[in-house]
Amino acid sequence: MSAPAAGLNVVDDAAPASSWYALAVLFIAYVFAFVDRAILTLLVEPIRADLQITDTQISLLHGFAFALFYTVLGIPIARLADQYSRRNIIAAGVAAWSIACAACGLARNFGQLFLGRIGVGIGEAGLSPAAYSMLADQFPPRQLGLAIGIYTSGVYIGAGLAMIIGGAVIAMTLGMPELNVPLVGNLKPWQATFVVVGLPGLLVALLMFTVDEPARRRTAADLASGGQVLAPRFAETLAHMRMHLRAYGGHILGFTLISVVYNAAAAWGPTFMIRRFDLDATSAGYALGTVVLVCGTGGVIAGGYLADTFTRRAGADGTLRVGALSALGSLPTGIAAFLAPDIHSFLPLFGLMLFAAAAAFGAAAAGLQAITPNRMRAQVSAVYLFVLNMVAVGFGPTAAALLTDYVFRDDLAVGKSVAVVIAATAPLAALLLHRARSAFVACAAQLQT
Repeated sequence: MSAPAAGLNVVDDAAPASSWYALAVLFIAYVFAFVDRAILTLLVEPIRADLQITDTQISLLHGFAFALFYTVLGIPIARLADQYSRRNIIAAGVAAWSIACAACGLARNFGQLFLGRIGVGIGEAGLSPAAYSMLADQFPPRQLGLAIGIYTSGVYIGAGLAMIIGGAVIAMTLGMPELNVPLVGNLKPWQATFVVVGLPGLLVALLMFTVDEPARRRTAADLASGGQVLAPRFAETLAHMRMHLRAYGGHILGFTLISVVYNAAAAWGPTFMIRRFDLDATSAGYALGTVVLVCGTGGVIAGGYLADTFTRRAGADGTLRVGALSALGSLPTGIAAFLAPDIHSFLPLFGLMLFAAAAAFGAAAAGLQAITPNRMRAQVSAVYLFVLNMVAVGFGPTAAALLTDYVFRDDLAVGKSVAVVIAATAPLAALLLHRARSAFVACAAQLQT
C-alpha cells in the first residue's frame, strides 16, 4: 500500500475528550429517536381497539408510514450534510420529530396517526447519515467501530425505554378518566403517552448546539482542484457505488436482511407476549424493555468492538465477518423464542436473539465508512438507510402481519409469523455478507492508495 499523499489528514491518535462528548450527545439524540419511534409497539392493543384497525394497518403505522419519508428524504438531507453543518441539520431534525411524535397523541383516526408517523420519519431522516459522517471525523479508524457501536446502542436503549416508559404511563393512567387538555380536547391514555414521550426531545435539540462541528478529514479521493473538498452530486455517489457494486450490494443487502429479523421481532414482541402469555401491556413493557436495554445494548457495543478487533487482526472485512456471525446467531434463537411455550423460555431466548442481531449494527455503519470517501459518506449512509428502512422497517413488520392476517388467520399465530420471517431472511443475510468479503477488502484498499 502506498504512503498517504501529501496534504491528507490521516490521523490515528486516540480521540480527544471533545469527540467523546459529541458521541454522548449524538447517543442521547438517538435514544430519543427510538423512544419516539418504538413507543407504538406497546400501544398496539389500545390503538387497535380505539381506532378499529387491523394488524396490517398497525404494521403500516410502525413501518411504512415512518420508513417511506425517512428513507426518501434521507438522501437529499444527506446531500446537505455533506456540504453544510451536520450539527445544525441534526438539531433541526430532533425538534421536528419530537413535535411530530407529540402530534400523534392528537390523532383521532388512522389517517391522522399515519400522518403523525410520517412526520416522525421526516424528522429522523436528518440524524444518522449526518451522525455517521461526524463520528468518522471525530474518531480515528481504529476506534470508529466502537464509537459507532456506542452510538447505535441508542436504538436498543431507546426501544427498551419506550417499552418501560410506555408501560409506566399506561399503569399510571389505567382506570383514569380521559385527560381534558385546553384547545385539544380529551386524550385517551395511549394518546397522552405519545405527548409525554415526544415533547422532551425539544431539549435535546437545544443540547446539540453545545457540540462543535468537526473539520472534515480528507483522503486522496476527497481532494479536488484548489485543495478544496467538494461535496459530490448524488449521481457521482451512485457511480462510485456502482463501481464497487459487489462490496456495497453485499454489505447493504446483507445487513438489511439482519435488520428485517430485528424489526419483525421488535415490532411484534410485546404483542406476542400480550396475546400468547396473557400479559398486560405494563408487564410486557417492563419485561421486554429490560431485555432490550441489556441485550440489545450489550450486543451492539460488542459487535462494534469485535469489528475493530477482526479488522486489526484479519483485514478490512472484519465488519462483514461480524455481520455473518450475527445472522447465524439470530437464526435458531429467534425461531425458538417465537415458538416458546411460556414466558420463562421466551425472554432468555429473545435476549440471545437480540444480542446476536444487535451485534451486526455496531459493525454495519463502520464498514461503510471504511470503503467510502469522506465527501460522500453522508450520502452513502443515506442510501444504506434508504434500503434498510424501506425493506426492514417498511416490510419486516408488515410481512409478519400479512402472515398473521391472511395465512394463519389467527391473532394468536403472530409468533409463528415472526418465526417464518426470521427463517427466511437470516440465512440469506449470512450468505450475502460472506460472498461480499473479497470485493469489500479490495474497495477499502483502493480508497487508501
